[in-house]
Amino acid sequence: MPPTDASTGTSTRTSTGAKSGTGAGPGGPGAQPAGDAQDTLDLRLTEELVALFGEDEPVPAETPAPAAGAGESALLDFPARWGVAGTSAGVFRLVPVRVERDLTLISRWMNDPAVAAFWELAGPEAVTADHLDTQLRGDGRSVPCLGVLDGVPMSYWELYRADLDPLARQYPARPHDTGIHLLVGGVSNRGRGVGTTLLRAVSDLVLDHRPRCGRVIAEPDIRNTPSVSAFLTAGFRFSAELDLPDKRAALMIRERALRDLL
Repeated sequence: MPPTDASTGTSTRTSTGAKSGTGAGPGGPGAQPAGDAQDTLDLRLTEELVALFGEDEPVPAETPAPAAGAGESALLDFPARWGVAGTSAGVFRLVPVRVERDLTLISRWMNDPAVAAFWELAGPEAVTADHLDTQLRGDGRSVPCLGVLDGVPMSYWELYRADLDPLARQYPARPHDTGIHLLVGGVSNRGRGVGTTLLRAVSDLVLDHRPRCGRVIAEPDIRNTPSVSAFLTAGFRFSAELDLPDKRAALMIRERALRDLL
C-alpha cells in the first residue's frame, strides 16, 4: 500500500485506502505488533460491534439524521453534525464527501504531482471513485470529507478509528483513538501555515465532538519534515517511529489532556 502522510505542503495518504486490501489501514504482512495492541481485529464490524464501539446512547430525537453516506458514522460520532470552526485562516467546516458532487474536484487534486507522490491515486476519476467508495460502502470506521474554508472547498480529509484499524497493531492503541489525514488541494494554500491551522482545528473538532476520544493520531512519513513540523506546531507531539509496511512513519499524537498546553 502506498505511503500514508499528512502534510501542509503536499498531502496524506489514508490508512483506509482501497489498495490496502482490507479497506481499513496500513497494517499488513510483515508488520511487527507493538504493545498489547497486537490482537486488534481487522474484520468487517458486525452490528453488535458497531453498537459496542459506537455511540452508547440513542441520538436525541430533535437532532436531524444526516442523509445516507453523509458522515452518519456512529463509530466517529457523526462528523456531519460537527458544525463550523473559527480559525485565523477563516471559517472552516468538514463536509462529508458525496461522490456525485465531489469526485471531479478530488480527482483533480489527486492528479497534482505533489499529491500523487504520497497518495498514489493519480489517473482517471475511476481511481479516486474506487478509493472513496471503499470508505463510503464500509462499516463506518473511516469518513472522507472536504475541508471548506470560507465557503470554498480547499482540502480533503479522512477521519478514521485508529483503534479499529490495522495501524493499532503498530502502537499501544487506546479505545476511540481517532486518526486524521489531510491533503491541501490548492497550491495557494500550501506552505503558508494554513495546513497547520487546520490540523489544529480538525483535531479540536474531534476532541470536542468525540468525548470518548482521548487522543488524535497521525502517522506522516518520517522523511517529510514539513509534515512532521506542521503537526508539532498544531499541538501534536512526536511519540515514536513506526515501521509500517510501506514506510517509516512518525507517530504523532495530540492528547486531550494537553490540548490547551501545546
